[in-house]
Parts: sequence; C-alpha cells; structure tokens
Amino acid sequence: MARPFALPITITAIAITAIAPSALQAQSPADSGLMSYIAGIKAIDNHAHPLLPPVPGGAPDTDYDALPLGAIPAFPLPTGLRGDNPANIAAWRALYGYQYTDTSAAHVKTLMDLKAGVAHERGDRAAEWALDQMGTDVMLANRVSMGRGLGPPRFRWVAFVDALLLPLNTAREAAATPDTRPLYPREERLLRRYLTALSQSSLPPTLGGYVSGVVTPTLERMKHEGAVAVKFEAAYLRPLDFGNPPEPAAAAVYARYVHGGLPTHAEYRTLQDYLFRTVAREAGRLGLAVHIHCMYLAGGFYRVSGSRPLQLEDVFNDSTLRHTTFVLLHGGWPFVGETLAMIGKPNVYADFSLMTGVLSPHTLSGVLREWLEEYPEKVLYGSDAFADHNDDPVGWADEGWVSAQNGRRALAIALTGMMRDGDITRERAEEIARMVLRTNAATLYGIGTP
Repeated sequence: MARPFALPITITAIAITAIAPSALQAQSPADSGLMSYIAGIKAIDNHAHPLLPPVPGGAPDTDYDALPLGAIPAFPLPTGLRGDNPANIAAWRALYGYQYTDTSAAHVKTLMDLKAGVAHERGDRAAEWALDQMGTDVMLANRVSMGRGLGPPRFRWVAFVDALLLPLNTAREAAATPDTRPLYPREERLLRRYLTALSQSSLPPTLGGYVSGVVTPTLERMKHEGAVAVKFEAAYLRPLDFGNPPEPAAAAVYARYVHGGLPTHAEYRTLQDYLFRTVAREAGRLGLAVHIHCMYLAGGFYRVSGSRPLQLEDVFNDSTLRHTTFVLLHGGWPFVGETLAMIGKPNVYADFSLMTGVLSPHTLSGVLREWLEEYPEKVLYGSDAFADHNDDPVGWADEGWVSAQNGRRALAIALTGMMRDGDITRERAEEIARMVLRTNAATLYGIGTP
C-alpha cells in the first residue's frame, strides 16, 4: 500500500535537525552516554519486508509479503506511516543526500533519481548497504521467497505458512469483508505454489496424508532453504482464538470437502484450528520460531479484537507446544498489557516492530519500560521496514532508518528512566540495551554473536 502524500510538505532545517539523535539528546530525558552506547550496537531486526534490489526494466518484486496491503481497499494510515511524515525527509537526507525540506513533485523526482543512483552504484549489495545505514547487522526478512541481494548472513528468511491452513475451498471465508475477498485467493495461489515445490498437482485424500505429505515437507523445505522462523498473518483473515479440536473432527471436514464443496464457517474453523497447532508443533520440532501478527492494523475491515494477544493464551498453554517458540509481532499494540502477560509464558517473546513507526519515541518508551521491568530477556527489536515497490518514495530502507532512530531513542528513554529511578545501574542498562537490540534475537535464532 503506497503511503499517501496528502499535501506537499515543507519543514525547516531546524525541524529536520530536531529529528537527529544529537539534538534530541539535549532536549529529552535520554542520557547522552547511554544514547551513544545504544547507537553503537549492531542490531538484529526481528521483523521486516525488504525488497530485492531494483534492476532497471526488471519485473517488480511481488514476494515481499503473502498478503500485501496494496491488495485491499485503501484505509487510513497512522500519521507516522504516511508519506508526509517529516521523519521521511530526515531519512532521505541521511541516506541519499536529499537537500530539500519539502516534498514537492519536482523534488521527489530528484529523490527518486538519487535513489536510482544508489541502486546502480551498489547493485546487488544495495540491501546490505541499507542495513549498514540503519545500524543493523542482521535483518529477518518476511518474504514468500528470498532472492538476489537478500542472502545470509545479513538476511535471514521468515516464511509464510497461513496457506497451509487453507487446503479447502475458501470462497465462503473470503466473502466475509472487502478486505478478505482479495486476500484468500492469494493464500490459495500460495498453497498451489507450495504443492508445485513438492512436485504435487493435487491434495492428498486424507488429512493425515496432507499433514505428512504437504505440511511437514513444506516446513522441512523452508528449513532446508534457510528459514529461521515461519509467520502467521492469520489476524488479517480471522480471529486468533485457535481452538484445539480432536483430530477425527478435523479429518472428517477435510475428507468431506477435499474433492469439492464448500465448508461452513464452523467446519473450516475446526480444520484451521487443528492445522494451526499442527504447523506450530512441527515448526517447533524443526527449530523454527512461530511469528504471529498481533496489532490493530491493517485494513478498514480488520477485526481489531481478533488480534488481541490474549486470544492466543490457550495456544501458549498447550503442553504439546511448549517446544515451540512464539513471537508476538508489533507488540500487540494497543493491547500491550496483554502482551506483557503473554511474554511471561516460558516460550513467548514479543518485538516492537511497526510500533517504531506508529508511535513517538516518548510513547514507545513507556511501553518498553513496562516490559523491560519484568521480562527484558523476552523483548526484541524490529522495524517492519516495508514498501509496496521500489518506486515508492518512502522505501523499505527509509522506513527501516526511521524505525531504527525511533526504536533506539525509545529504548534510551526507557532505560534512562529506570536508571534515574534507581531501578538499574548504568551497567545493567547497557546490558539490557544490548539484549533488546541484539542478544535476545541472536540467542533465540542461533544467528550472529550475542
């Protein structure tokens, strides 16, 4: 979904400077020494959607998301994610040498020329260059597939698995809202793609055969091809209250409709619930973390209540899933208290990706302090850097840069407050900062060095 420019914006040089960390240190409650320390940590970004480096005349990159927001009807974006956010100009100045303080059409044209110059100069290393500008060492890339310029060790794959929950006809599910109508067909196409990768042209006749012949081999292929985690975007499609139906009930639904027909909502829910836990269990067996979208975004018909973290409590309490690690993406905003309650579970983590773009550093720092006072080892940095295409003036690299600035600043404010209140020492503050930005993720995924 392209970020709208409501009007050409103009900001003064003073306003741009005010976004820079050096100036913010002088006017905010962030300890300057701690801020400098945090700025030097090479981060592991738990969640982002990087695009393949552009090639002049090349085909657009369509694998950056299984359910791209551009596929659904337009909806209001928070101010931090809009094209006219002044922080974008700060990013353009830092990354590309943009010399203007406005977003007039002529100047945005200049911006795109500057970006094209960087892409030409850097080639397949453009994405790695972008990470360097963000201060990011490793980025977990949520993509249907990886590709040129997005390989390890700097980029690690997070594969999409919602399609595995939808082997039957989804026409009734898709009809629910204008948002879901274009999204379910995308999942059907993705499942066919997964079947093709297994050299299968049709579904097995039984649920057991589907699990052993499609679900498990697909997860194993993802692991073999470098995935460190799998992701559910299920909240775009249905509530996250996954039940725990018995296998015979799910098998009966599968057998009844695998060769045709339209399941009822209740029937399909039974099958999806069973397959969700099956996928999560198999992912845990393979050492793949399970990422779950938990936030009030996105879509004009999105069911916010269906994405509340507490919807997943029964899943997290399932003793057969305790070997599976779950990560709540986007911190569950605005239900961050529920997220705090859930990361108290032994196998549940949370990142604050996208919150770095939606919230101010001051607001985000309050959330982080609540979490870090109780479970600092369960909190992960993430950016959710994204763009629909390389021709978007606000690209994924720009979003990543802004998120890195905001996230580090919010972390510094939270830890400074804890230091000044005597809750932690400076040494502990630096340790927690490194945990959040790097160590927790390095340990969780077995990548990089703590």
